Amino acid sequence: MISPNYHSAAFSLATILCWGSADFLGGLAAKTADSFLVTALAHASGFAVMASLALLAHAPFPATGPMLWALAAGACGGVALAIFYRALASGHMGLNAPVAALLAAAIPVAFAFSVEGIPHLVQIAGFVLAGLGIWFISKPDHITGRPRGLGLALLAGFGFAGFFLCINQTGNSSALWGAALSRCLAFLMVSAILVTKWSRGAVVKRFAWLGLVAGVLDVSGTAFFIRADQTGRLDVSVVLCSLYPMITVLLAMCFLKERFTRLKLAGIAAALAAVPLIVLR
Repeated sequence: MISPNYHSAAFSLATILCWGSADFLGGLAAKTADSFLVTALAHASGFAVMASLALLAHAPFPATGPMLWALAAGACGGVALAIFYRALASGHMGLNAPVAALLAAAIPVAFAFSVEGIPHLVQIAGFVLAGLGIWFISKPDHITGRPRGLGLALLAGFGFAGFFLCINQTGNSSALWGAALSRCLAFLMVSAILVTKWSRGAVVKRFAWLGLVAGVLDVSGTAFFIRADQTGRLDVSVVLCSLYPMITVLLAMCFLKERFTRLKLAGIAAALAAVPLIVLR
């Protein structure tokens, strides 16, 4: 029988692919459209798709406690996603993505250490390699002055950390409903901000439809993360899933023609080496 660690790792890898692709599309859309419009469309499509899947699968609706935690996760992650898309669109996608990811991972890992105990030293070594891998993969070649969007990336990181911690409290309730509910309140909050902005002036809408695609990918990644968390340790799931900037930056290299340096190759090697260390006990 397959070890639960491998189940968690498989769900985490699926999360990486979904979140990395979603952030690339979201950041791309936010370059030409209002980031809150992109995020509102992402939350709307994510909720619609995941709620439909939950209904089709006859998944049991969560009890009051898990439901409230899922809504709280959406409150944390919803606005954080809009801030993150704005940070990605600022011109330093290669720096802001890993900064947000590392901060979002560090806080839940510290929480897991205090609640679930210190993991094996081999896994801790994997955590360190993963962090270095994310940073090396995403580190820009030249930055002059204060990087644009860095403050936004830090705010997004705190929001994503809150999302991880809240979604962890949903326990073993339905991952489909948990992912759907996490988008419900987030959509309302971001939409309220969007309406306020709309009343003050025109909201740029060019290529905002990419947010719909990003939303489906993002909510799918959330469902996979919930399953990864349910089948393994919180810190292991969070660190593995935090490798998603690798996908974001690889897509940026392919489609936006960003340079592929030796440092980035070393980062990819470190990230790949980190996975078996984290998964294996």
